[in-house]
Amino acid sequence: MSTPRRFYLDRDTDISGVSGTGHVADGVLWPDGTASVRWVGAHPSIVFWDRGRASVELIHGHGGATRIVWLDPEANTEGDQAPGGDPLG
Repeated sequence: MSTPRRFYLDRDTDISGVSGTGHVADGVLWPDGTASVRWVGAHPSIVFWDRGRASVELIHGHGGATRIVWLDPEANTEGDQAPGGDPLG
C-alpha cells in the first residue's frame, strides 16, 4: 500500500454501552501499516494502533458486531483498483 486508506467503523450492537451503534468512528490505515481511529459522539478520542488493522479488528470487532467499511479502494498487485469492505468479526 502506498497511500493512506480511509475507513469507518459501523457497529450493529453496542456491547460496552458507550459507543452507540451505526457510524461510531472514522479511521485511516497508513502506508506503514499503522491505523488511526477517531471516535465520534459525546466523548471523542483518537487512538493509534501500531499493528494496524489487526489491532482494530481484535479490540473493536466485538465478535462481528462492528465492521470496517472502506471508503477508499485497495490497489491490488496488478495496479487495478478493487472495492474494499470487510467484516471485523
